[in-house]
Amino acid sequence: MAEDDDPTRELLAKILRREGYTVVEVVDGAEAIERLGDAKFDLVLSDIQMPRVSGLDILAAVTHASPDTPVVLITAYAEPGAAMDAIAQGAAEYLAKPIDVVALRTSVARALERSRLRGENRQLRDQVAGQNTLIGTSAPMLALYKQIAQVAPTDATVLITGESGTGKEVVARTIHQRSRRAKGPYHAVNCSALAESLLESELFGHEKGAFTGAQATRRGFFEEAAGGTLLLDEIGDVPPKMQAQLLRVLQEGELRRVGGSASIRIDVRIVSATNRDLAQDVAEKRMRSDLYYRLNVVSLAVPPLRERGDDVVALTRYFVGRLALQFGRPVPDISDEAMRCIRTFPWPGNVRELENALARAVAMAQRDILLPADLPSLISGAKADADPPIDHDWPTVDRLRHRYIERVLRQTGGNKTAAANILGVDRRTLQRMNSNEDTSNGDGDGPTK
Repeated sequence: MAEDDDPTRELLAKILRREGYTVVEVVDGAEAIERLGDAKFDLVLSDIQMPRVSGLDILAAVTHASPDTPVVLITAYAEPGAAMDAIAQGAAEYLAKPIDVVALRTSVARALERSRLRGENRQLRDQVAGQNTLIGTSAPMLALYKQIAQVAPTDATVLITGESGTGKEVVARTIHQRSRRAKGPYHAVNCSALAESLLESELFGHEKGAFTGAQATRRGFFEEAAGGTLLLDEIGDVPPKMQAQLLRVLQEGELRRVGGSASIRIDVRIVSATNRDLAQDVAEKRMRSDLYYRLNVVSLAVPPLRERGDDVVALTRYFVGRLALQFGRPVPDISDEAMRCIRTFPWPGNVRELENALARAVAMAQRDILLPADLPSLISGAKADADPPIDHDWPTVDRLRHRYIERVLRQTGGNKTAAANILGVDRRTLQRMNSNEDTSNGDGDGPTK
């Protein structure tokens, strides 16, 4: 704080110290600028009218050296023009003498809060630019980070496992970004979203005239990803014929386009991902064992959100900030009640479901703070009395997941496309999740896995 009037300076410093702030006092502008070169300050409070170096000179120095540091200016002359000049030159706040204690507290707190929000928004913009951020400090995530750091620099084939919505694609992209192939292309293909004939063309490419509609030769994902990384997402859903073709490409390091006869050498790192138990699929003859072993050189398991403790808090703050920027809205605070709902919800749809729920909350919020009412009713508990209690009989995770799916389906009137959007999965995955249930538990909640 820079103020040449000793009684005023001492009084202001006493008030601010009572508020819990650490205050460094200087008697003129020249000393203030000198101290600014020695240390980093969260805020500068300065009188405008001082001998030798004015408060506006201090403002200019702070703006040049530390543009994120807010400056609050004080003057004995309560002139609107002076206030406008100070604000126009970058002052965060403007106070007129005699200084009202409440106004001083409010101005300092408001300037510090604006500075904090600017810093958070800048970090969020940097994160949004990447769009792929692994967040969390729980023990399972720290173990995953260590595994990624070990395997990424190699060219080893990686199999990423985990429930739907846990962030397997983000892990795959992180592996690529930390590999020696980081400057090469990265492509991801969802093997469950394409029919077998289309998947073959998408992966291996085709020659002109290979089939009806093939009006030009086209390279597939294997060729497009040359020198980089190819993610085969939902690898467990690849049909048997395609499994044999994939195995041949992986073994021989070359492919033939659909309708072609020439062999094409490929140089691509393969990362695959699945929410299925591929070892069980091998045992039940749904997946070729040789393909499984070829893909499963290094296995990384992405933990479900329910096992990640307070990571849900960090993820919530990240998504709220990112979504607010995306929607062009101010970044809202999160009420304690809303955060409690978020922390206690089991999140069967994992990180993807959390993001979708927060997108709805940020879009629908009517205030500058998120309340439980802004969250989907399934999460806020607004309609909990319409469903049977689930905390007295210690249900399994599979039973909880199925009950949640059934509740979403009831809420959407049986519309599976709408339910899949809420759950953060595609319609085909939802159908498989529902069809894989059985009625062996006899608990009255319908079929469970």
